[in-house]
Amino acid sequence: MAAPSAGDRGPRVTGAARGGTGRPALARCVAVDPTTFAAAYWGRAPLLSRAAQLGAPDGFTDLFSPADADELLSRRGLRTPFLRVAKEGRVLPETRYAGGGGAGAEITDQVLDERVLGLYADGATLVLQGLHRVWPALIDFARALGATLGQPLQVNAYLTPAGNQGFATHYDTHDVFVLQVDGGKHWRIHEPVLPDPLERQGWGGRAEEVSAVAQGPPALDVLLAPGDALYLPRGWLHSAQAQSESSLHLTVGIRALTRYALVEALLELAADDRRLRATLPFGLDVADADRIGPELTDTVAALRAWLAAATPAAVAARLRERAWAASRPAPIRPLAQAALIAALDRDTRLVVRAGLPWQLVPDGERVALRVFDRTVTFPGACAPALRALLTGAVSRVGDLPGLEDDRDRIVLARRLLREAVAVPADDLSGS
Repeated sequence: MAAPSAGDRGPRVTGAARGGTGRPALARCVAVDPTTFAAAYWGRAPLLSRAAQLGAPDGFTDLFSPADADELLSRRGLRTPFLRVAKEGRVLPETRYAGGGGAGAEITDQVLDERVLGLYADGATLVLQGLHRVWPALIDFARALGATLGQPLQVNAYLTPAGNQGFATHYDTHDVFVLQVDGGKHWRIHEPVLPDPLERQGWGGRAEEVSAVAQGPPALDVLLAPGDALYLPRGWLHSAQAQSESSLHLTVGIRALTRYALVEALLELAADDRRLRATLPFGLDVADADRIGPELTDTVAALRAWLAAATPAAVAARLRERAWAASRPAPIRPLAQAALIAALDRDTRLVVRAGLPWQLVPDGERVALRVFDRTVTFPGACAPALRALLTGAVSRVGDLPGLEDDRDRIVLARRLLREAVAVPADDLSGS
């Protein structure tokens, strides 16, 4: 079960990743230092951080605001499932608020602002989903925070009319940061009924237990005001209700990678072992514990033997496929990038695309560059130049080491631009 060595890897961004105002992204979400957060709260306990503690008088309106929500709902051609609508704990069908886009738009699922108005005025909660893919400030913030946490994440916005509650008490199967943008919301938090639930262990299968626990005294009963933040580990029960005015908050969901993900990776790799792929005996009654016992003993023995030979490199390779595909690097400007490919010369300066995970590994007489969605191969002679650009040691095309002349350097630089690995040094998407 050998796997190629990891080779050179893209540097992991630490807690200094910036989140919109020049402040570290994590510092906008928690009022404790990263070490304390990791040791005392991460995956363990809720943390309430007030606006005054976070030191941000303007709160989170630079990331998203009610006016931004109106812009998305009315002028950006938003389509489902980027919008969900819920009322009294029930998600409404998309036909209540989406329809045809009109002449020239051959789509049938565009958000219709007049229908959204009617539902919202009638007390429904609007959930704008996947804002880390559609709203510029949140694209940058999510990338910075995800780099700090080392986990894929998503950002949704919840807009709730005054005095209303969109969802009943429930728990999430991912950690969340709640960032209160506008208005106030009353949160009631209860201890988990299932600590550390996996994604397939949603609260619906434990609805009665969740409801019973929700009737008891909460572990945390707070009113979030603009600029306040709340961290909740997965599994903690919660409900939230708007107060005398409408509420807007952002929920940053962290899709935690767990030890069970290691188990899944091991089991996927175990398919390489022929003993574990063997067919059970002809006519075996798998419901008979006495007859299945010997087969189980042999299978467990084979699995133990295989696990003893499992290597971290093979597991890391499988987890890389899963983790890297769950998030995207910084956006690029396709038209400007295409124009630069044609105009590039030895004085052009390039940097690696921000947020791009990469590994550079030998591949026979060639070198393989693994990125989040594919592997690109180059002649082995390109390895020093690739390493220099990817690590930031060099930015000017004419300074790329290990190649014979500027012609070869320009060919390599154009390939990196074409593959969206590199961007112009003065392009914010590469900062």
